[in-house]
Formats: sequence, structure tokens, C-alpha cells
Amino acid sequence: MTRNAEVARQLELFADLLEADGVEYKPNVYRRAAENIREHHEPIEALAAEGEAAVEEIDGVGDAISSKVVEYVETGEIGELEALRENLPVDIEALTRVEGVGPKTVGALYEALGITTLDELAAAAEEGRIQDVKGFGAKTEQNIRENIEFARRARERERLGDALPLAEDVLAHLRGVDAVDRADVAGSIRRWRDTIGDVDVLVASESGERVVDAFVEWSAASDVIEAGEHKAGIRIDGIRIDLRVVVPEEFGAALQYFTGSKDHNVELRNVAIGRDLKMNEYGVFDVSGVDDPDADQRVGERIAGETEESMYAALDLPLIPPEIREGTGEIDAAREGTLPDLLEEGDVRGDLHTHTDWSDGRASIEEMVDAAAERGYDYYAVTDHASGPGMVGGVGLSDAELREQADAVESVRVSLRENPDADLKLLHGVETNIDAEGGLSTGDDLLGDLDIVVASPHAALGQDRETATDRLVRAVEHPSVDVLGHPTGRLINEREGLDLDVARLAEAAADAGTAIEINADPARLDLWGELVRVAIESGATIAVDTDAHAPGALDYVRYGVHTARRGWCEGSDVLNTWDVADLEAFLH
Repeated sequence: MTRNAEVARQLELFADLLEADGVEYKPNVYRRAAENIREHHEPIEALAAEGEAAVEEIDGVGDAISSKVVEYVETGEIGELEALRENLPVDIEALTRVEGVGPKTVGALYEALGITTLDELAAAAEEGRIQDVKGFGAKTEQNIRENIEFARRARERERLGDALPLAEDVLAHLRGVDAVDRADVAGSIRRWRDTIGDVDVLVASESGERVVDAFVEWSAASDVIEAGEHKAGIRIDGIRIDLRVVVPEEFGAALQYFTGSKDHNVELRNVAIGRDLKMNEYGVFDVSGVDDPDADQRVGERIAGETEESMYAALDLPLIPPEIREGTGEIDAAREGTLPDLLEEGDVRGDLHTHTDWSDGRASIEEMVDAAAERGYDYYAVTDHASGPGMVGGVGLSDAELREQADAVESVRVSLRENPDADLKLLHGVETNIDAEGGLSTGDDLLGDLDIVVASPHAALGQDRETATDRLVRAVEHPSVDVLGHPTGRLINEREGLDLDVARLAEAAADAGTAIEINADPARLDLWGELVRVAIESGATIAVDTDAHAPGALDYVRYGVHTARRGWCEGSDVLNTWDVADLEAFLH
């Protein structure tokens, strides 16, 4: 496995502590380097082994940062970072999960009140001590108090986007072990939930001890929690990974059982009971002639268990996709033959929401277009940020700058037309900002000239449900808006975003001919599965977009696709599975 994400997190922690300590400019340099290291295609540990010069080849990584990267890879720590921790002994990762509490706030509260932990922050807010600190006030204190509980919950679960790459590395390691017949993930990560607790890994093998040994002795494991004959637990980069080894003939049963969800499994077991069958993690057993079916887990004649398909087939059901195993009607649909034909990643023909270095992206228009072409896309949209609410630091483009960008996009179009191997339609658009009342931050005359308009909320995310819904309804009804981007504005484990009446919003969007986005960035996944299903049932068209800020982020599409699948989304429901002609008809 690569250590890119691990190293990037260390640099982000360094940046936060620098900012908390009052250092200017440097924190953003470290954050940019962290982003580029995280997305770099080569393992950072391999570059570090070659020396600082190799690390400096990554964009935004200078000699000061490269030396720290090499130091961390070689020793497991960064001396300057440890000195910062000693000087500012705060749990900055936990504290900054409270919405409205950034590194500078952490530094100020530590200096004034000695606050180092989430519990101390909560106590200070409850006791009214924060509002007495210079630069703070009663409203700030109230906001902190109201968001403490969300921050506590956020600590309990990991983002899917952080856990899944790690899980895939674990599987690659285990599948390379001779004693392993099969290996797969189970639990909520296999159902592609947006957050997960632990990573659950299941292995089929006749030699549990050999598999456990290979698992706990893996060089990537930072901590061995437990190790038995058939079970083990390790920790990697702060995430717990639990292994369970079963015999091959029971692998399908165990995979079905440990994938869950609990509600899905309970309903399946009830179906089995109605047929004189016993269904559990060891298989499906015919217990029609058994006096006491509960006498043993494997009592009765075993009729299924080697594969998941056999487990469902024993109940006369088709295999139900893991993403929709939530006990929300999928078993009835399977019984009635009405399961949805779920969206596949290969169905996606383009990306309608991406960014370049004209705003806050990290690659040129040409580089992003090349990456889209390499994916075989039929079309691709450049939709850089417009200036407006929620845009800070000069990130957003003015109307004049967007018109200037239109010329740059046209130049790339000319190059595409001159290339006989190029078959990509390039769209020029914008991600305009939805203000607190539902107005847009880009002029109507310009919006009318663009190929595509994505409108997104970036500010005023604490509105009540009715106000927030009214605001977005007004935006989707704007005649130039084609896609409502990341509708709630949430950031997983960082902020909750808008509380919306999605059914009402989706009905308005359907009437207006506006698509609702699933933002596939794993930090967002917005809308998420449950709300996607509501939107589809209310008649909305869905767009699965990556919101990519660099070429590698186009790969986020898989998170969006599986989120769509969790919402029972079929290919025909998704705007960017349509061909060019149908897409243009929708946009126009």
C-alpha cells in the first residue's frame, strides 16, 4: 500500500498547528503540498527512498517540505511537528471538527483558556467562558455549543473515501497469501455507506492460523489489537481492520451475513423461517425434520453457503446488490422481480462539474481535458467557481474573467477538432453560488451564454428546513440553471449542511428541467443514498459529478456511482449517462 494519504495527513496537521500558532502564509503552502502528495500517482515512500530531490518533483513541494517527508518516511515522525505539538498540546483534529472552529480559533482559546480537548471546549461553552475571550462573543459561543455533539459523532466513524483505499490495500495483501482462497470486504464499507466504523475483511481458507499470521505481521500494521486462530484485529493509520477467516464452503454465507445490514438480514431470516429453513453465517439449512432448530448453528441439511448467490437462491430470490441491503423494500422487490437495474460506472459518459487552475483547481484546462479523454468520456464540462457567497481568497471568477476563460476553452476546442483521435465534446460552464435568498452570483446575460450552469450553496448553511428549501427551489427554477450542485453543502464529519425537504425540491427541479447532483467527492457524497432515492421517486433527473480539482480526482466517479446505487438509481435516471444529443437537448 502507498503511504501518500498518511504523509498528507501529517502535513495537514503541521499546517493546522502552524496556523493555530499564528504563522501566516506557510499553512496554505503545506496544505497544497499535502493535496498534491495525496493525489500523486507514485508511492511517496518510493520517492523518499530516492531522496529529497525526487520528492520535490511533486508540484508544490519545496526543499523544506521534502526534507520533512523524507524524515517522516524514514523515522515515523517529523521533529518540527513534535516540537509544535509540545508547544501547542491541543487535540486539533477533534477541535476543528466543530463547525466554526478553525486552527486560529483553537490557538486563541488555548492561549486564553487553556482549552486542549473537545470536552474542555464543551465545558467552557456551557459555562459561558468563551464569550469573554477577546474576538469572540455570545453568538460564537452558542454556535460552538450547538455543534459539539456533531463533532463527537464525527470522531466515531471514518469517511468511506479514507477507509476504502486502505481496505483495498488490505485485500491486495491478503490475496497474495498462498493460504487464501478468497478475500472480500464486508460490513458497511461493502454497502458503500458514506461513513464506516471499522473495516471488516473476510477470508476463505483452510488454514486460519497462516492467514492470521500474514495479517498481523504485515509491515503496514501500526498496532495489533488481537490475534486468534480465525480472527484478528489491527490498526493502520488510525483505522481498525478486523479479519475473520472461514472455511471455503461457508464463505458465501459469511459474506452475506457480515455484509448486513441488520434489518436486511432479519427480514431474510424471517423469509427462511417461513420455509422451514434456517439461515445464518454458516449457510442455509433445511430444518423441516429437526425437532430443535436452535440446538446448533449448523443443525439440519445444509443446502447453501459457498456463494452469496446460493444463499439468496435458496429463498427463491435473485442476488440483491449490497448497496441496497438496508431493509427498505429490497426483499419485496426481489420477490416481485422489480429490483432496479442499478447504475454501473461504465454507464457514465462524462463529467459535468469540474475545476481548473483558473479558480481553485490544480491543473490546466488542457490537463483536465486530457484526463477526461483518457477515461473515454464523450463529453466534459469545465465549471470553475464564480465569485460570490462562500468564496474566499479570490477563488471565484468574475463575469469578465469567465468570458476570458471562454476564449481559452475555445482554443482547447480547436485543438480537439484538429486531433483526428479526439472525440470529446468540451462544454464551458460555471459553478455559480446560490446566495441566502436563492439568487445567483453570476449575471444572467453571461449565464445565458454558457453551455452549462451548475448552481451550488457554499454559505448560509445553517438555515431552517423551510427557508433552505425555498432558497434552493428558487435556484433550480432559474431558467439558466442546469444542475443543482452538492445540494446540502455538507462536508462529511466536518459540517452537516442544509436540512432540506428533498421531495419538494426534487419536484421543483423536475418541473424546471434541472438535474440534482450527487457530488462524488468522498468528502461530500451529496446527495447521499437515502435522499437520492427520494429525489428519483419525486421525478428528478440525477447528475453524478466528481467536482474534480485535479486529474486524479476524476476517479471519484466510482464513489458517486455507488452512492447512486444506494439510492436505487438506474442508468436512465442519470443525466451524464445520456448521449451527446440527449444531453444537449436537456441543457438547452
